[in-house]
Amino acid sequence: MYQSNDHLIIFDADGTLIDAFSAIDIAFAHHGMDIGDLERFQKRRNLFKYIGGIKEFPRNLARHMGKRVRKELLDTLTEVYQTEAQLYLGMAELIRDLIDTPGVRVGMVTRNVCHEPKTTLSRLFARHDIDIAQLDFMHDLPLHEEKLHYFKAVREQLDINPARAFACGDEHRDYAAALAAGIHPFIVSYGFESHARLTHKFGIPEEVISPDPGTFSKRVRHALAMPL
Repeated sequence: MYQSNDHLIIFDADGTLIDAFSAIDIAFAHHGMDIGDLERFQKRRNLFKYIGGIKEFPRNLARHMGKRVRKELLDTLTEVYQTEAQLYLGMAELIRDLIDTPGVRVGMVTRNVCHEPKTTLSRLFARHDIDIAQLDFMHDLPLHEEKLHYFKAVREQLDINPARAFACGDEHRDYAAALAAGIHPFIVSYGFESHARLTHKFGIPEEVISPDPGTFSKRVRHALAMPL
């Protein structure tokens, strides 16, 4: 049986903890590109998320095709993450409290579009008084790679009962990976995928979806018997 009685909670970063939409919007605007509003942003596939929506697509595509422009855009996005990007309201307090809570192992398994993700995220979180070196683990994945293997590996390495483990994310792939790993999913609808897309297209039950960061924080705290 399991040697640890700890709880495990795994976070996605972009769209769950980090207001990635605002950061991407700032970076694109710097290069004269418009990604549109959050509602349309949430409806697009990954390609459209990073080069703009249907209305913005022709102009953005022409600007984005060159390798030099793509590099410059990635450079700008990295700088925005390091110097301007913000965590959603209440997320810094939640992460700090989880780090300080005995019997809770906390870390991140995340995909992030920037240079040197660990360094970039370290600087972003440091601006919110969080040292990510205090996390129990940190894995940054390429965009094409799924999280399932990492969820299983982290849980097995820490020898934690799947019934005491949670994974948090903002996309249907996060939900599917959590279920496949045998752990409980927390899904949010304020990030890269909307409530309608999560429920109607992918059949994710409303009971596991948080519509805003405040609700998400309360659900996590309640599940781990932490003060609200």
